[in-house]
Amino acid sequence: MIDSMIMFSHQIHQMVGKDINRLFGVDGVSLRNTEIFVDGKKGINCSMESEEHIWKLGNLIASNVLNMPIFEGLSGPIVFDSNGYRSNYLIDIHKVALNMPIAKIGSFSSEIGLKILEEIIYRERDGFTAVNRNRKRIVVSIEDRPFFMVKSKSELEGNMTGNDLYYGYCVDLAYQISKIVNFTYEFRVVKDKKFGAKQPNGEWNGIIGELLRHEADMAIGGLTITLDRERAVEFSMPFMNLGISIMVYKPKEQKPKVFSFMAPLSIEIWMCILFAYVGISVILFLVSRFSPYEWSVKEVLGESKLHNDFTIFNTFWFCLAAFLQQGIDIAPSSISGRLVTSVWWFFTLILISSYTANLAAFLTMERMVSPIESAEDLAKQTDIQYGAVDGGSTQEFFRSSKTQTFQRMWSFMNGFGSQVFVKNNSAGVQKVRDSKGSYAFLLESSVNEYLNERQPCDTMKVGSNIDSKGYGIATPIGSDLKQAINLAVLQLREDGTLDNLKKKWWFEQSECGNQKSKSSSKDASRNSLGLGNVAGIFYILIITRPIIKI
Repeated sequence: MIDSMIMFSHQIHQMVGKDINRLFGVDGVSLRNTEIFVDGKKGINCSMESEEHIWKLGNLIASNVLNMPIFEGLSGPIVFDSNGYRSNYLIDIHKVALNMPIAKIGSFSSEIGLKILEEIIYRERDGFTAVNRNRKRIVVSIEDRPFFMVKSKSELEGNMTGNDLYYGYCVDLAYQISKIVNFTYEFRVVKDKKFGAKQPNGEWNGIIGELLRHEADMAIGGLTITLDRERAVEFSMPFMNLGISIMVYKPKEQKPKVFSFMAPLSIEIWMCILFAYVGISVILFLVSRFSPYEWSVKEVLGESKLHNDFTIFNTFWFCLAAFLQQGIDIAPSSISGRLVTSVWWFFTLILISSYTANLAAFLTMERMVSPIESAEDLAKQTDIQYGAVDGGSTQEFFRSSKTQTFQRMWSFMNGFGSQVFVKNNSAGVQKVRDSKGSYAFLLESSVNEYLNERQPCDTMKVGSNIDSKGYGIATPIGSDLKQAINLAVLQLREDGTLDNLKKKWWFEQSECGNQKSKSSSKDASRNSLGLGNVAGIFYILIITRPIIKI
């Protein structure tokens, strides 16, 4: 467009010289109120289909353009063929994106046409051309197990300095990314020991604040991708997916009691069974008394006497035998007696089947009962306090949530303030352990799973994740590392490196592995019952022995 305007103005200048007024009044051209008229018609007709009101000087200008000498324009040499089409030109195509440098991605020429080079430039294996490799990058992180940890004095070997002072998941991840992108870096711990939250004055603290002030080139750690943080800095694609979860103190295992064989049914049901047993026995006794079919004549010492098998004692014995699925010599003869017996048999059939189905579980399993199983359970009660890391994304999630349950939870936490909010995850899990069940900690599921594998192995995760989010690598807006880091993370995800890193730091280094092995062997041995599981029935035998002698 610029070249065409320059070329057109050049031809006009050659025709009229320095006096532009010479152009008007020639061949019917006039100027009225700064508007051009040709033969009394406003404007110049550029249509090739009609010859009416065509500016006659147009043909002269066109012929001059075709015969003009070649000159260099912004788009290269300007030359036309006999038909008036431009020839022998090459136009570069550039990619323009927000916060990204302008880059050539292709070209368009009169001979070849359109040619796109984007795939070659941006997806080439060694094509991280935008990264400046002439300076060492500052990578900021925060102490947070297992992502980033500082070695203690006992763990230091010789005169270790620089990156050798740190270890963890993110230290290994940064090393893998640096190998792919090919840059040098140096780790540094964030000064205020915070992840980063927006303050009332609009400024950011923590890791995000240092990136905004360009005190660091990259941040890698358990840094959650949120909307506010994304507006302040740029994040890579997530290298780990997670969600907010609940950590509670692991309740002690409840071992079977002496009379655990009665546990499958509640006390109320046992009382109802007792009343039903007594009631049916009395009804059957009365029915047998009033029915003539239950009476018979027997000779006793030469005398004929009326006899009824269903005495009060025999009736209770008959109902007890039916309840225990045992047979007995007597049976009702009357229709009414048989009807009562059939109802009692059906009742005992269903009851015994239900009892037997649950008995094995209660005798062989040691159960752990937790009063909290979900976020709704936390919101409905006030006895157990709960909180999160002060200034972290979990706290911000509850503060800005529009869900009624989470709003109620935020009001509860905000009311206790510093009593429930902690400085970091380590302080939170320690608070859970010290509370012995009176405090629940809200944190990311990945950290929750890791801390539950630490000694003394007395915490556990309950319920499902409250939300879904991810950890990302943060860089300042416009950083030359952004695109390269994205490609590196994608490669590490596809070749399984990210999965191997999580397996290494979460499970292979678990401190509760031996306990799990013992627990597994213990579960296998639970198929055989111990004396503690069935001690109650032996106590019943011992108690009934004196009664038998009587």
